[in-house]
Amino acid sequence: MKKTLMILFVILAIVFIAIAVFYFVTPADKLPHSFPGYVANSSKVHLKHGLAALIVGLGFAILAWFSTKKTT
Repeated sequence: MKKTLMILFVILAIVFIAIAVFYFVTPADKLPHSFPGYVANSSKVHLKHGLAALIVGLGFAILAWFSTKKTT
């Protein structure tokens, strides 16, 4: 069970970090319509959305790291 949880946390960390990078390099009008922050005809990059996704991704990475610790 613990290993499954760790694998899930690692996958979620990778996904959210990839989304953060996508937000950092993609203008608002090129985002998929399902992503928050899509604005037609806008060249603005959503740094706050990217930063939020990065923080969530790092949070999942920390959870994955702590889930590998053995309890005594």
